[in-house]
Amino acid sequence: MKQLTLWKRFLIGKIKFLQREFFGQVLQAQNQLYQHAHQWILEHAPAISGRYDKTAPWFKKGMFYLPWFCAFIIILNYFNVFDRSPSIKSVQDPNVVVVNEDLRKMMVDGKAQISPFVEELRASGRVDFNELFLSRIGANVTGRVSDILAIPGQMVKQGDVLAKITSTELTQSQLSYLKAKSASQLADQAANRAKILYKEDVIALAELQRREAESNSAKAEFRAANDQLRVQGMDQASIDKLAKSGVIESINNVVATIPGEIVERKINKGQVVQPADALFTVADLSSLWAISEVPESNSYLIRKGQKASLIIPALRNQEIEGTVAHVDSIVNPQTRTVVVRMELANKEGQIKPGMLATMLIESQPLDKLVVPVGAVVREDNHDHVFVRLDDDLYRMVQVKLGPEGKGFRPVISGLKEGQEIAIEGAYHLNTERKRQLSGG
Repeated sequence: MKQLTLWKRFLIGKIKFLQREFFGQVLQAQNQLYQHAHQWILEHAPAISGRYDKTAPWFKKGMFYLPWFCAFIIILNYFNVFDRSPSIKSVQDPNVVVVNEDLRKMMVDGKAQISPFVEELRASGRVDFNELFLSRIGANVTGRVSDILAIPGQMVKQGDVLAKITSTELTQSQLSYLKAKSASQLADQAANRAKILYKEDVIALAELQRREAESNSAKAEFRAANDQLRVQGMDQASIDKLAKSGVIESINNVVATIPGEIVERKINKGQVVQPADALFTVADLSSLWAISEVPESNSYLIRKGQKASLIIPALRNQEIEGTVAHVDSIVNPQTRTVVVRMELANKEGQIKPGMLATMLIESQPLDKLVVPVGAVVREDNHDHVFVRLDDDLYRMVQVKLGPEGKGFRPVISGLKEGQEIAIEGAYHLNTERKRQLSGG
């Protein structure tokens, strides 16, 4: 331990000796340089040399140390000792991002260009019955419900009996029919006898014409009574049977007028019904309508036959392709909307009337400056794209865009045609920009 201390003292002493030797040699070299300079000035400018020799000793000593003082000031200035303002080594633009090799693999560059843009109008709507395949069936006569043969959800064919109604009104109509039939037969027989008698000059022509007129009138009343029974729900076969048998039936059948499913029933046994009452609703659900209301400001973009699709949330956002079948010619004055209709095929029966839906309608294509949806990032409630500055430098630029259509968005402001941008991977670029900004 003692030897180690002696060794340290020896090293320290050696270092101090070398320092003295070094500075001694430097000072000696400086003295020689000053002597040579003084000799040169004495030979070429003796007046200046004479003045210098007459100066005070402190001035000569100061001139000797002046170079050392200047060197010391230069060193202090180099390290910004005299600069009171904060030193900023580098300033990073918060909107600029530097792309590395890994990030480059996740992005694609392209240009903002003008191309046909198809705006996709979104409008809320609903699924409804196809009214061409919908029938609301009521009673043909006033009467009391005696029997119900159909229930909601039941599939029926055209002509199937849904319910039976006992009606005195139908009884009176059948009685009137039988009376009209008898009166028509009697009047026809009287007219035939009159023709025979007229040929035998037994009656005058006026009498023949009177009886023929009575026969024609009776036939007309008979036809009217037949039509009345048809209106009250009897088919022609039943009417002919009534004419032959003369047996009056007070039962009126409520029959299905179209094939389909019974979707509604408003009837109970023993209920008194009127012809104006809708007792059953039968619908063919293999074809439905999707109905939506479009604001009048966008109605000019929609035409019959345009492509459209329907998204139904209840079917896990299933998208159904189709076309616009009808656009109303009038505007609803209360809602300021126009009704748009789309036809839906429903062979599997998954779609049900009353389901909520969103209708997407493609407008007529217009040439606009567009950018892909993948090129847009949302930051601070504004849309931005990344414009390429250099091979590895991109700047985030704020833009104003219109609604999306077919994977593109129209540029309203902030971007010019032909500018090179990142058309894919904008999200990764924005993430890298934030990371670089935070110093990560």
